[in-house]
Amino acid sequence: MPNASASPQSASGTYATDYHAPVMATEVCAGLITTPTGCYVDATAGGGGHTEALLDALAPEGCVVAIDQDPEALNAVRDRLPDAVKANRLHLVRGNFRALPRLLRDAGFAEVDGLLLDLGVSSHQIDEPERGFSFQAEGPLDMRMDPEGRLTARTIVNEWGHGDLADVLRRYGEERYAGALATAILEARPLDTTADLAGAIRDDVPDHVVTKTLARVFQGLRIAVNGELDALESVLEDSVTVLPTGRRIAVLSYHSLEDRRAKRFLRYGNFDGTPKRDLYGTLIAPFAPIDASPQTATDAEIEANPRARSARLRIAERQSTEEMGPPMP
Repeated sequence: MPNASASPQSASGTYATDYHAPVMATEVCAGLITTPTGCYVDATAGGGGHTEALLDALAPEGCVVAIDQDPEALNAVRDRLPDAVKANRLHLVRGNFRALPRLLRDAGFAEVDGLLLDLGVSSHQIDEPERGFSFQAEGPLDMRMDPEGRLTARTIVNEWGHGDLADVLRRYGEERYAGALATAILEARPLDTTADLAGAIRDDVPDHVVTKTLARVFQGLRIAVNGELDALESVLEDSVTVLPTGRRIAVLSYHSLEDRRAKRFLRYGNFDGTPKRDLYGTLIAPFAPIDASPQTATDAEIEANPRARSARLRIAERQSTEEMGPPMP
């Protein structure tokens, strides 16, 4: 269990900065850490809030591998935790967690004692207009989490055909009127800024649904630009190879597309949600969920950090091949 002398704080406390406020830091550390001298992975380091919380909760021999594809995020972690880097308790790795086994090997690890996936976009990325993630401030239509990535939101809205654009809004934004919105975007071309895109949407939907519609459109484009759902499925599958029996994975998701995939994989070991059982009726799944339902942020944390409202935390423990139960009733 975590070091009793360390007590991770809520978003309003020690681990929140102007860069990012980590969600459910206390719950993540309490649920994820099984051996305080082990090595844990924060696969989406962001501003380093969860990374610092994990380091504080671990024994002095414990360490954290902090991974992020955004160099700004890693620089923020390095500036925040220089002593941990110097003491070799914190290993900073740039890359997309879809390549988790390779990134860990490059850092000198084949297996680890716990894996945290804090999905979605960081507060810093949302709040920086030049990153193009938010419709609430004007900036370029970018949305790349990795600034060296080739695909941008500007390319999608200006160059993709109606069918492909509508598919992005429908599949990744869960937008009911994806076809009509795709038409509105095509008719408004060229679109160069987030304000241009928001204006095209506002002109085509009733005022009382504008905000939610914009949120869905921007979510859909962001997921497409960064290949987020494919990356999530890859890292969940790879987690089986880097976590030994008895070690845990924690997934913080912020919308149903992420949470549905995490829920199905951690419960059934696949993404279609179909239980697979052996000849004895035993469920074949590499993980066993710690709780039947996801954890959510407290009212106090949501008041301090409204972005925590939609968060769902799922924690599961790696099972051995002999323990893939429970048996079918």
